[in-house]
Amino acid sequence: MIGDYALLILFPVGLVAGVINVVAGGGSFLTLPILIFLGLPPTVANGTNRVGIVIQNLGAVWGFQRHKVLEWRLALWTAIPATMGAALGTWGALEVGDDTFRRILVFLMIVISLWTLLKPSAKETSLHKNDSMSSVIGLTLGFFMVGIYGGFVQAGVGFLILTATSFVGLDLVKGNAVKVGCVLVFTILSLSIFASKGMVNWTLGLILGAGTFVGGQIGVRLTTLKGHRWVRKVVTVTIILFAIILWFGV
Repeated sequence: MIGDYALLILFPVGLVAGVINVVAGGGSFLTLPILIFLGLPPTVANGTNRVGIVIQNLGAVWGFQRHKVLEWRLALWTAIPATMGAALGTWGALEVGDDTFRRILVFLMIVISLWTLLKPSAKETSLHKNDSMSSVIGLTLGFFMVGIYGGFVQAGVGFLILTATSFVGLDLVKGNAVKVGCVLVFTILSLSIFASKGMVNWTLGLILGAGTFVGGQIGVRLTTLKGHRWVRKVVTVTIILFAIILWFGV
């Protein structure tokens, strides 16, 4: 059984995904298919993946705090509407069937991957440049929608958050720090909901989490280098390959 080799498979995959998630985003596009390939129903894989995300972001928050680049006030402020949205998104993920979720996952894998590959790079601006009331309302609604998406599938939510943080003038390093803080808060709620419905395999989740924790620490260090555009391109190709295999092979 593949499950007998879960440690050998999930730890290195979690490590790579942890790096990707912290540096840019999209690591769950690797871990979710792997969990499904290991035999988990798609909905259980979706819940189990949150264990690794929580552990990864606990470590990443600590790492960014040590480097004194975490904007706590913004991270917590964005987490409020995102957490509200995550409750709705998680409910939706539990309501759809496994086959429907798998098809939605593949669609999102391709769309988000192509978007991150083709979208223009955000220009760095001064912090909190957009502080008008309309910008505040727009960001609140934006993070509410981010929460819905993150609660539903999680994969690729980092790209959406980095787009939003660039809108308020955060550079890539501080934007990533806010991202991991926000994701940590709403993923704790999402994981709790999945767990309450029995949709979490804790053994596989903790093995995955050990890898994502180590990868997250590496990602914190790599973030300061700002040299991750090539990572996004490599990840995009890998994600599309996973999507094709998942669509036809599961």
